[in-house]
Amino acid sequence: MTVLDFSALDLDQQLLDALSDKGYERPTAIQAAAIPAAMDGRDVLGSAPTGTGKTAAFLLPALQHLLDYPRKKSGPPRILILTPTRELAMQVAEQARELAAHTHLDIATITGGVAYMNHAEVFSENQDIVVATTGRLLQYIKEENFDCRAVETLILDEADRMLDMGFAQDIETIAAETRWRKQTLLFSATLEGEAIHDFAERLLNNPVEIEADPSRRERKKILQWYYRADDIKHKTALLCNILKQPDVHKAIVFVRKRERLHELVSWIRDQGVSCFYLEGDMVQAKRSEAIKRMQDGTVKILVATDIAARGLDILDISHVINFDLPRTADTYLHRIGRTGRAGKKGTAISLVESHDHLLLGKIERYLQEPLKMRVIEELRPSSKAPGPTNGRKQSKKAKEKAAEKKKEQNKEKVKVKVRHRDSKNVGKRRKPAAPDAAPAETPSK
Repeated sequence: MTVLDFSALDLDQQLLDALSDKGYERPTAIQAAAIPAAMDGRDVLGSAPTGTGKTAAFLLPALQHLLDYPRKKSGPPRILILTPTRELAMQVAEQARELAAHTHLDIATITGGVAYMNHAEVFSENQDIVVATTGRLLQYIKEENFDCRAVETLILDEADRMLDMGFAQDIETIAAETRWRKQTLLFSATLEGEAIHDFAERLLNNPVEIEADPSRRERKKILQWYYRADDIKHKTALLCNILKQPDVHKAIVFVRKRERLHELVSWIRDQGVSCFYLEGDMVQAKRSEAIKRMQDGTVKILVATDIAARGLDILDISHVINFDLPRTADTYLHRIGRTGRAGKKGTAISLVESHDHLLLGKIERYLQEPLKMRVIEELRPSSKAPGPTNGRKQSKKAKEKAAEKKKEQNKEKVKVKVRHRDSKNVGKRRKPAAPDAAPAETPSK
């Protein structure tokens, strides 16, 4: 059943008013599938590409539960949300506050990079929802400064990322501390691989599994195309040309490796374009500064690696530019999901060298649609484009060519009839007779 608007989901009017304030009218595919299951009290194992509304898909049923079953007096948190990074925790908490704007519910965060005493309000036992990173929360649990006994719902956001970062054991420890909970929701950008399923099996109880692809309407919000590049110099010239276009208000430029990141930042700055960067090993203060500069518009270009940009939610990103194509198609979807958010349109541009065409083919097959090539007139590529990127067509063509070649070879061969008596003694050489030996007698008949 297609859910046309949020009012069909039996949400409280206070939540509907908050959704209206934010300009949200229709639920996305993941929201329409996950919200009813979660509101029925079921455990949920959900996935959808980033940027398709996963956060609201778990926040709305959690908030609805708190409104349906209010407690008589304040106490420790009833909803616990775990995220892989501090930035994502802050973003989830901010969205929770916006959705709870017309209610009296309290939302707090517990993250690393914040002084111990700054979390004092969480320990005063008057919170409804806490959004936390695993390391700092575990520290407070061990020191008995955080009471897990009241947690009714445990939510894991970006679970695949948490596994990648080695937090599996920490999460299982926290899950054991919240063993009185009634519900667990696990959300991930992808459910690929055995690791995430094994992890979910240990934590979830008979979950509803939801894999929601974005609808055609949601996909069309992001325009996608690519430019062909001859080499790194040509690629950089294309990038600088794109970044200087008037419609590029805020852009994230993705690179594959951190070594490339610093080179690229220097090249962009040499062209007179202000930019900042985000990489995995940055200290927290610098990461926060980069995000703040993008949020307030001080800097309009952010160069980032995939590890740094996971879960990043910066408002009004107009363009995502893949300076280096990612190695996997789901990472491509994750990257372009940084734009076209909250109902707005966005643009995703990829710069493709000749050795990238196999990756481009993988992405096109994953999307089930070809990406269009465009040309900047003054920066036309001089090299010839490779053959078709569609691997299936290519392999079929290769098979036909091989069959034709074999046919030609068979025609050229002259068939020689080999008789059995000519071949039966092959390999059994006779010893030459001695020169003085008498001839053998012929047996009489």
